[in-house]
Parts: sequence; structure tokens; C-alpha cells
Amino acid sequence: MTTSDHKKMLAQLKVKPFKHAKFIKHNAPKERSCGRNTKKCKRCGTWHGHISKYGLNLCRRCFRQVAIKMGFKKFS
Repeated sequence: MTTSDHKKMLAQLKVKPFKHAKFIKHNAPKERSCGRNTKKCKRCGTWHGHISKYGLNLCRRCFRQVAIKMGFKKFS
């Protein structure tokens, strides 16, 4: 199914509210309790290079951008 077909299908279902609600109910992404998808960067949403220590919940790239503002110092 292509993207345009998917959009057409959703447009057709919006006319039928009960079928639309059932479609959304069964095709919504489920809530995760463990795994990669639960730990995301709160700035950009990626899960690669995630730093959760001290409750930061940032990826390494976002951490480099905001570390000075947060009070971290670079030693080198």
C-alpha cells in the first residue's frame, strides 16, 4: 500500500466515525515498557548514543550542544 492509498483510505474512513475509531484503535503504536524505544532523546527523539545518567535523557550530540549551559565543563 502506497502513501497516497493510505491517505485516501483515512479520508474515506473519516466519513464513517465508528470504523475510523476502530481502525485507529487497532493500528495505533503500542506503549512500550522496555527496550530501545522507551529511551529517547528529549530534544531530537533519537535513541542512538543515549545518555540517561543523572536523568539527562539526551543523546550525545544534543548533550554536546547544551552541556556548557547545564554547567558541565570540558577538561582537555
